[in-house]
Formats: sequence, C-alpha cells, structure tokens
Amino acid sequence: MTVDAPPTPTTAEKPPRESHARRWRGPGWGFLAKLALMALVNAFGVMALISAFRAESWVIFGAALALLLAADIVYFTKRALPLKYLLPGLVFLLVFQVFIFGYTAYIAFTNYGTGHAGTQEQAVEAALIQGERRVEGSPVYPLAVLERGDELGFAIVDDDGDVLVGTAEEPLTRVRDADVGSGGAPTEVPGWEVVPRAIVITDPGLQAQIASLRVPVSDDPNDGSIRTRDGSSGAVYESTLVWDAEAQTITDTTTGTVYTAADRGSFVAEDGRALPAGWYVNVGFDNFLRLFTDPALAQTLATVTVWTFAFATLSVLLPFALGLILAIIYNDARLKGRRFLRTLYILPYAFPAFMSALLFRGMFNAEFGVINDLFFFGANINWLGDPWLARAAVVWVNLWLTYPYYFLVCTGALQALPKDTLEAASIDGAGRTRQLRSIILPLVLVATAPLLISSFAFSFNNFTVIYMFNGGGPAIPGAPYALGATDILISAIYDISGVSGGAADYGLASALSILVFAVVGGISAIAFRQTRKLEEFQ
Repeated sequence: MTVDAPPTPTTAEKPPRESHARRWRGPGWGFLAKLALMALVNAFGVMALISAFRAESWVIFGAALALLLAADIVYFTKRALPLKYLLPGLVFLLVFQVFIFGYTAYIAFTNYGTGHAGTQEQAVEAALIQGERRVEGSPVYPLAVLERGDELGFAIVDDDGDVLVGTAEEPLTRVRDADVGSGGAPTEVPGWEVVPRAIVITDPGLQAQIASLRVPVSDDPNDGSIRTRDGSSGAVYESTLVWDAEAQTITDTTTGTVYTAADRGSFVAEDGRALPAGWYVNVGFDNFLRLFTDPALAQTLATVTVWTFAFATLSVLLPFALGLILAIIYNDARLKGRRFLRTLYILPYAFPAFMSALLFRGMFNAEFGVINDLFFFGANINWLGDPWLARAAVVWVNLWLTYPYYFLVCTGALQALPKDTLEAASIDGAGRTRQLRSIILPLVLVATAPLLISSFAFSFNNFTVIYMFNGGGPAIPGAPYALGATDILISAIYDISGVSGGAADYGLASALSILVFAVVGGISAIAFRQTRKLEEFQ
C-alpha cells in the first residue's frame, strides 16, 4: 500500500513591493510635499553648481554635485532608507563644521590678506588703476550718466558720432537706436535710463560714485578707461604702468622700472621694491613658521600665550571656588531666607556679559571711575593703563560674571549627594571637615569635572570680556598688529585678522586659529581622560 505524500501548499507569489519613494497613498499630500521639498533642494543645488562653475571653484562644484546626487538617490530609492533620516544631519555637519575647518586650514596655507585679497588678474587691474593718469591731449567726449537698477554706466559720443555704452565691468560697446541731444550728449539709450543732469548736480552720494566710476575702453587694460569729473564730459585715462601678460611683468613707463610676478603673489623689481597690489597664493607652512621664527611676533605671542593659560585657569578656579563656598553655605537648612539670597547671588548671571564688561570699564577708569573713589580713597590708580593691574581687573570682572554659574552647578551637585552616605559617615564619627574633604568634594568634582573642562575651553576663547572691557590693552611696546597686555589668543587672532582695522593677515590668523584649536582640543582630551579617576569615588 502506498501512501501519497500530502500535497504541498502552493505559496502565492507576492507582488513586487513598491518603493516607498514612489508610494502614493490616499490623497497623496505627503508625496506631493516631498516632491516640492526635493524640487527646492534641486533648485538650490543647481544654483550652487552654476555659481561654483562661474567662480571656477571646482572643489565646491564637486561637493555640491555629490550632495545633490546623494539627496536624489536617497529620497527617490528604497535601498537607502536609513540615510533618509541621516542625510540632513550629515549635510549640516559637512556644511557648518567640516567646511569651516577645511576652509580655515586652506587659508592658513595662503598669504590671503591686505594686498593679497584677489587673483592675479585683479591685482594687475588694481595696479594699473593706481598708476592711472589722464592721457595728455586726449579728446573730451560728451557723456551721459546711465542707470540700470543699482548699476551705473557711461554713454559717450565718439568722434564718428556713434554712441558707446559701458560699465565698470563691461568695456565700451557701440549701441544702436540711441538719441543724441542738442548738447551733443546721449539723451536716450535703449535698456538704460539716463540720469538727469539736475540729479547729478544735487546728489553728493551719486557724484562720489560717478567720480570713482571707470569704464574700460576695451578688454585690454592697457588701453585705459573713461572717467569724468563733472558728469557731462569724459576723457581717456591711462596708467603709467604697462602690463605684459606674456612676460608676466608690469613696467613703469615714467621710471622704466620693471616689476616681475613673483611666486609669493607680488610684483617685485630687481631692487626689491614691490607694488602694493598682489594676489593670494599657496605659501606652504610659511605662516606657521612665522609664528615661531619672527622675533617680534614670536616674543609677543609667547607673552599672550602665557597670559591666556593664566586667564583661562584663573577664570575656572576662582569662580568655582567662590561658587562652591557659597553653595555649601546656602545649602545649610538652618539658614533662613536661602531662596531669596540665592536669587540675589545669581543676578550677575542674568546680566549681559558685554554690558557688564562695559560698565566695569567705566568703573575702573582712573580719573572718574567709582572703584578708585569708593575703595581707594580717590587714589589715581591706572587700572586700565598698567599691564598687571589691567590683568587683575579683567580677572575680577570675569569672576563677577561667572561665579553664579558655578554657584548654581555646585548647589545642584550638593543637593544630589546621597544622604545615607553622609549619615553613615557621621555615625562613624567623621566630622564636617572630614566629610567635606573625603566625601563632598570628590563627589562634587565627579559631577562638575566635565563642566570645568568645558569652562576652561570657553575661557580660553572668551573674546567678549577681553575685547569689551579694555580692547586687549594696554598695548605691548613694539608688538606687531597692536597686541596688548590683556589680549588672549582669540583676541590676538582678531587683531591679526585686521577686522578691527589696520593691515589684515588672514593666512597668519588662520594658522594661529588652528594651533589654538589643537591646544584646546588636546588639553580637553587629556583632562577628560583624567576625570575617569574621579569615578572611583562613586
């Protein structure tokens, strides 16, 4: 007898799963919203690609193209579902963190700064402008000032009666269907609005723009440009400097001096003189070497660095000690009115730091400050002019600003201490001093150590107090870049960058920024590693 095997159930073939990226449910509002958002992303991406292409920034172009393709692949396929949630955060990290660090590192290896802020082409144009003079015997052309939106231009009538139009960016070009008035100047120019003569005469701001406007005669910068002094007639101005693109030289026709393009982004003559206009180039590790090999700069930065460490250390230890003492005092349940008194102590924390620094700046003034009047019997103590007094004053100001923060932190840490541990220690005969030294302080440090480390990093870069209190002063005699006795490294970077005025050296400032980043990162990493030893007390 044979027994037939039971029939195996046939499994119905599942229909292929539709991609979530193309899934349409209900009215489809979610899918339409996604399409709208991706349309905006693609439009913004294409705009970024066009801008990068026009600026010939190929790294930016490649990064933007990669990000745009990644966004389309992630949100229109089902294989990269996890990335749908991770991609926005990754893009934010790349754009606002990695790009900033990368660009700073790039600038650190260039001579980007005053006199080296553009390309070689822009440097040649700037040099020719600086040597520009009116061509002797050049004809005077009837001229009209044109306006198109925010752009200004000139329209002149040449010797043949043709109307030529140009702007600062576009050289003179012949236009058709323009009308010329009885005075000989153009009155109607297609695509432009002729600025009335009455407005030119009565508007000082417009007059300044017109006086500074240069319209190139042709694409060759050696042909000069049209300029006007009265807004009604123009003449050709040519530079006394002649640019030879093949030889990479600029020749001063008045002296015969030849300036040759050097590898360091400057036009240098044989006797060592250089034209003010230059361009930025890669200089390798020169900026980093200058920080240690330039005698004046290295000595000044050494002083600033020592003071930076001292300021950051004191800005953590003193406010923490004061905040801890106050927290221990006002953590005692026997003290009446603790809540009201705690509120009073944290008031400085609610006051804007920059405003406090400005107020203390006035209070420490040697002539009319209340510090000398109230606490030193009207003595003329030059708090802001003496280097050591200025340093003590800025430490005091920072102590007043930051101790409430540690007061709050230590109060929270004290209230979180295990009461049974303290009770057991008391039963074993440990007094208050022993409990403070062996239990309270170690446990408070375990809770606050990460905050102390981050506070050290913050104080290392506390630009606000330094700059608003005394501007980094008083000045260090002979120091470059106007560095002062209370300057810390971050304010020194600000001075070197030239944002506050004077010559700018962005390359050197970026190199110093990288070193500061490495120092703060290294100290924080070591400190965090050491804080693990405190966990033994838990």
